[in-house]
Amino acid sequence: MGKPVTFLEDCVGEKVVEACAAPAEGSVILLENLRFHIEEEGKAKGPDGEKVKADPAAVAAFRADLAKLADIYVCDAFGTAHRAHSSMVGEGFAVRAAGFLLKKELDAFANVLEEPKRPFLAILGGAYRFPPTK
Repeated sequence: MGKPVTFLEDCVGEKVVEACAAPAEGSVILLENLRFHIEEEGKAKGPDGEKVKADPAAVAAFRADLAKLADIYVCDAFGTAHRAHSSMVGEGFAVRAAGFLLKKELDAFANVLEEPKRPFLAILGGAYRFPPTK
């Protein structure tokens, strides 16, 4: 990349908002991983392994903090685009868009679905269905 990268030790909060408020043109800021916050996925495992749900008000505040960091939300993660994680939904942004990598994946699917080259084989995977299909 050839540019210095500023690493911030969190992805939300006052220091992060301040650092992202008016960055110099062309600067690069790397935020800490969002998944360290229970509000990202909405659930986590507690210290003794039990499932813990995030407080809905805390999730809303987390998403509001993320929205303070940019003017436009671009999703470019095809593998996680289906998830309702805070960083994936783009809540709080007036402008939301699919990125170039996501478009490339969607175009590839469109080619296979609309004009598949023969012979054609599809192997699909997914979640288990309950009750199982007979």
